[in-house]
Amino acid sequence: MKVTTKTTVKTLGDYAYQAIEKHLNKTWKWEKSVKKDEDPEALHQMRVGMRRLRTDITRFGLALDLSKPISEKRIAKIARILGNLRDLDVLKEALETNYKPHLRRKEQESLETAFAALAKQREIELAKVQKTLKDETYKSLKQGFQDWLDKPSYQPLASLPIQQVLPDLLLPEVSSLLLHPGWLIGTQIVDSEVVVPADWTAEKLEEQLATQGATLHDLRKQAKRVRYQMELFTELYGESFAAHIAEVKSIQEILGSLQDSMVLAEWLLDIFKSETRTQLSGLTNLLAENRYQLWQQWQPIQERYLKAETRHSFHLTILHPL
Repeated sequence: MKVTTKTTVKTLGDYAYQAIEKHLNKTWKWEKSVKKDEDPEALHQMRVGMRRLRTDITRFGLALDLSKPISEKRIAKIARILGNLRDLDVLKEALETNYKPHLRRKEQESLETAFAALAKQREIELAKVQKTLKDETYKSLKQGFQDWLDKPSYQPLASLPIQQVLPDLLLPEVSSLLLHPGWLIGTQIVDSEVVVPADWTAEKLEEQLATQGATLHDLRKQAKRVRYQMELFTELYGESFAAHIAEVKSIQEILGSLQDSMVLAEWLLDIFKSETRTQLSGLTNLLAENRYQLWQQWQPIQERYLKAETRHSFHLTILHPL
């Protein structure tokens, strides 16, 4: 049965087809530019497209009958290879735009060592991306998706009305977000109540990030998954749903910026070793200040999402599509 794009989409299968078609077009649109390394934005957009495709087949998987070449594992591997190259572009942009202009001339000169190392690493990762986009695994994945779009096949659940299954589709991912241990980092439990301290120093934050940074990063990834999934269904909800998407996006962005700062600091340490603090003391301090400012932005959101009424509101919104 061929599902055509409709003005009003009604079934779970219709939404699955629409999402896959949209994100495939978004992904393949940038492929040629990525191969030629023409524009960092093309790489970013293709990476996002692959991530959204991964969300599509994991969340709609229970309704789809996909061929063997189409797998979450394959998509994840390609997205990761694209991501490794994109991460280097993000590092370079952050160094050039956000930090280098604020450093003393001597430190700016020291940064040339970092830029040279970045360029070498980028050559290696670019070669991996170009190889990946030429190999048979990628081509078979691409062809598999096209074959499915031409002649889609579904599981019985695909025929159910979207409003009937939508809350059950969204709530497991939302619950995983709200129950993530990352929310409790930097808090205290007093008489079974979670308290967010307002007197944290920058030094205390750095201690926590050294041991809990990976957990915060995982919370950010869960927020991204929730956002990608929710954005598939904005037309089926009202303003409250849109407001929750905006908040989840803020969570993702703040924690993402925090992670980027930590990754940059670790990367510089790997390049300059023990001389990082002597050669780049100004940059090291700027990065620490940046993380502290981001944490101050994070705490009000953290406090809000640890309150029962916020969580209940989120659940109620999901339970009542239009």
